[in-house]
Amino acid sequence: MENQNLNILDEVNKGATMGMDAIAYVSEKVEDQDFKHVLDVEYNKYEKISERVNNLYSNYTSKEPHETNVMNKMMTWYGIQMKTMTDDTTSKLSELLMQGTNMGIIEGRRLINANDNSSNISPDVKNILNDFVVMQEDSVETLKKYL
Repeated sequence: MENQNLNILDEVNKGATMGMDAIAYVSEKVEDQDFKHVLDVEYNKYEKISERVNNLYSNYTSKEPHETNVMNKMMTWYGIQMKTMTDDTTSKLSELLMQGTNMGIIEGRRLINANDNSSNISPDVKNILNDFVVMQEDSVETLKKYL
C-alpha cells in the first residue's frame, strides 16, 4: 500500500515541480502583464500541490519526495529557449505551457484509471492526485484564452 502511495505522490510532485520550472522559464519572456499575472496564479497552484505532497509524504517515509532532476530541468529550459527563438509571443508561450500541461493531465489520468478501484491507495493520496489533474485541466482552459 505505502509503495503505491509513494509512487503517486512522487509523480504528482514531479509534475508540480516541472510545471513550476516551465512557468518560471516562460515568465522571463512574458511582456503581457495580464498573462504574467495568470502565470503567477498558476505557479502558486502548482506550489500548493507540491506543499500538500510534502506534508503527506512524511506519513509514508522519512525521505523527500522526488522532484525533476537537473537534466530534465535543463531540457525543459533548452526546449523553451529553442521553441521561442523566433516566436516568443504570448500565444506561443501559452501553447508551450499547454503542451506540457496536457502531458501532465495524461499521466495523471493514467494514474487515476490504474488505481481507481484500488483499496491500496489512501484517500488523501487519491484526493491530491484528483486535485492535481483537475487543476491542470483548469489551467489548460485558462491558457486557451491566450492562444
